[in-house]
Amino acid sequence: MAPVLTHATSFSAEQLKSLHQPVPGGVAVLDITGTGQGQTPAPTARYLNKPVLVARTDTGRWFAIVGIPLSAPIEKQELEVSRGGKKSIEIFLIRDKKYREQRITLKTNKHVDLSPEDLARYEREKKLQDDAYQQFSAQSPSNILLDRPVKGPLSSPFGLKRFFNDQPRAPHSGLDFAVPTGTPVQSPAAGRVILVGDYFFNGKTVFVDHGQGMISMFCHLSTIDVKSGQQLARGQILGKVGATGRVTGAHLHWNVSLNDARVDPAIFIGMFTS
Repeated sequence: MAPVLTHATSFSAEQLKSLHQPVPGGVAVLDITGTGQGQTPAPTARYLNKPVLVARTDTGRWFAIVGIPLSAPIEKQELEVSRGGKKSIEIFLIRDKKYREQRITLKTNKHVDLSPEDLARYEREKKLQDDAYQQFSAQSPSNILLDRPVKGPLSSPFGLKRFFNDQPRAPHSGLDFAVPTGTPVQSPAAGRVILVGDYFFNGKTVFVDHGQGMISMFCHLSTIDVKSGQQLARGQILGKVGATGRVTGAHLHWNVSLNDARVDPAIFIGMFTS
């Protein structure tokens, strides 16, 4: 059963529209207010059979904030919208975006050619993290334009086609910040900690649910300062930067997920480049 959504927070239409970057790994923002709705319940939306974040503006309009997977084809997409018990389909287009390559040299192949034991560990951990990404809570996010989790320069952008020791691996699913070990990491919006762990690839990791399928993940931490189930205020420190897991040096890796699609966090901090 889907959660009953709560929308205590409202945003300006300009804030929401600023997120509209409909590329693979991007975000599509669609006005789904409809006509003749009056005081009917808030509309809901689904994309690729997954619930989508729906936000209300300060003028009473409703927008769907749709995460687009990196694997999405460059073609028309369908958003299923429910308003007052009636369903309709909204069409939006995805435009192309080219992502560059990144080649990383690791000291050993431990994190490239996995042993049977490490592979089994990775598969167990992947299931836990996949489950976290798929959570969809009722509360609207406290803020739709996010704060940077650390103060420091970006090092690796989202979407890089990565090669580790010349072997192709999954594209880079977040932003890397080049900051030293011990740098405090703050939550970019209010939320609830839904998973903490020390994982084979990600090292020490924290997942935060900001509401309605907006999930942040922070990894390679040196320390974790929160517990699963803990409520966080916007700006609250959740851990410190480190070099745990598959890394070549200290940095913060930050993911943002919408409707279980990893999207470019740069969109939410005003640093997206087309």
